[in-house]
Amino acid sequence: MKFETNQSDIALDFTDLQLLDLLQRDAGQSNLQLAEQLHISPPTCLRRVRRLHALGLIERQVAIVRPEAIAPLVGHGLQALVEVTLERQHAEALEAFETLAVAEDAVQQCWRVSPGPDFMLVVACSDMPAYLALSQRLFTAYSNVRNVKTFFATKRAKFSPHLPRLAHKAESA
Repeated sequence: MKFETNQSDIALDFTDLQLLDLLQRDAGQSNLQLAEQLHISPPTCLRRVRRLHALGLIERQVAIVRPEAIAPLVGHGLQALVEVTLERQHAEALEAFETLAVAEDAVQQCWRVSPGPDFMLVVACSDMPAYLALSQRLFTAYSNVRNVKTFFATKRAKFSPHLPRLAHKAESA
């Protein structure tokens, strides 16, 4: 089965899709565990994982920390969803703000969106003074920002980096 990507035509088979699905759910599994679940040999599994990395289909592997579990140790912090509208939306202006935003460690996600605001940011700060300092750097000091609307998170009901369409493609292959 071939799937179109931005890079080029990349051939992915049922096993590749299952492997990507398993890694999205738990990238901490050993190669042996993955191979057993896929009913392939460990060397074949390792070769496939390395190929998926080399193709750029796996961006990186990270640990997802549970905020409620870490909070007693480091504090609850502050999560915010921020809508940002720029005064001018030409390509250079969009790129300039995006570059500024993604350089900030507190910005966990930066999305260009349409319609409505130009950007949606997911921000994590230690406290309100840290958010204020971030907002000064990103929104006040940058003259092209027209409007900012911040929503402070009170509860995270769900978080998943899993792309469900991969599992559906694997099942229908």
